[in-house]
Amino acid sequence: MKRGVMYAGLAGALWGMVLMVPQLLPEFNPMLLASVRYVMVGVISLLLAVPMARQLRQLSAADGWMLLRLAVVGNLLYFICLAAAIQRLGVAPASLIVGVLPLTITLYGRNDTGAVPLARLVGPLALILGGMLCINLQTFAFADGDLGDKLLGLLFALAALACWTWYGVQNSRYLKQCGHFDSHQWSVLCGVLTGLASLVMVAVLALWQPQQLQVQAAPARWVLFWLASLGCAVLGSWLAMTLWNAASKRLPLTLTGQLIVFETLFALLYAFLWRQRGPSLLEAAAIVLVMGGVLWSLRLHGPRDALAKTVHT
Repeated sequence: MKRGVMYAGLAGALWGMVLMVPQLLPEFNPMLLASVRYVMVGVISLLLAVPMARQLRQLSAADGWMLLRLAVVGNLLYFICLAAAIQRLGVAPASLIVGVLPLTITLYGRNDTGAVPLARLVGPLALILGGMLCINLQTFAFADGDLGDKLLGLLFALAALACWTWYGVQNSRYLKQCGHFDSHQWSVLCGVLTGLASLVMVAVLALWQPQQLQVQAAPARWVLFWLASLGCAVLGSWLAMTLWNAASKRLPLTLTGQLIVFETLFALLYAFLWRQRGPSLLEAAAIVLVMGGVLWSLRLHGPRDALAKTVHT
């Protein structure tokens, strides 16, 4: 179980870095950021799939259909919506709105085998919700700029939340049911499908919305764009998803739902370091409440819990 928690924490640290990219590259629209990143993911995954070609022959039509849905909803749509939210709201508020994932994933997957009864999670979930309320109060009570644009950013953040809630639950369920692929193989397959879906999206944009692929930027900014896209592909997609899948196979869904909050906390840390300032009072309260909820949840899922033992590997 400890290994599963460690894997989830490392995945969150990598995903937190990815959340900084739309803020660092505001002139690049979310469609372009997503398509280039995931085409690179597809190429990397295809190279990784070659040595395991024999094992991948076990891929069924049901596996392919699930992988395609996970690729489109959990990768492409999620990152497009999240990038659009970050560019309108900033890293901290967008990441903390999506940080409601511990609540939504736990509620969506509450009937899964191995799940701790929801009644026992009321306390931890209440702390996490309190943290989310603090950061959103900080964001919208002291917001500058166009309110309409910020509300649009909020809608994008909520759409990203919905995408990853569905992805987190369905991916975890299918990994537990599918015994013929390990977490690494599943990540590679998902990466290949994501790359193919990204190529289709680029072709559609080139034909009907070419302006989405056109950006006026200095050469140095383009260099940063390609480096950031490669970093997101290797670290934020392939490695982070491998770690997350490894965690999902070792932990009950109610616990993995709680641990996705590490992405939010690391994103906050990176944002504060980038801005060279500490958290405000409300931001500090949010961090304390969220961490308290996670630690409380970990205690409920501890070694003495028989349900946790049944899924420990």
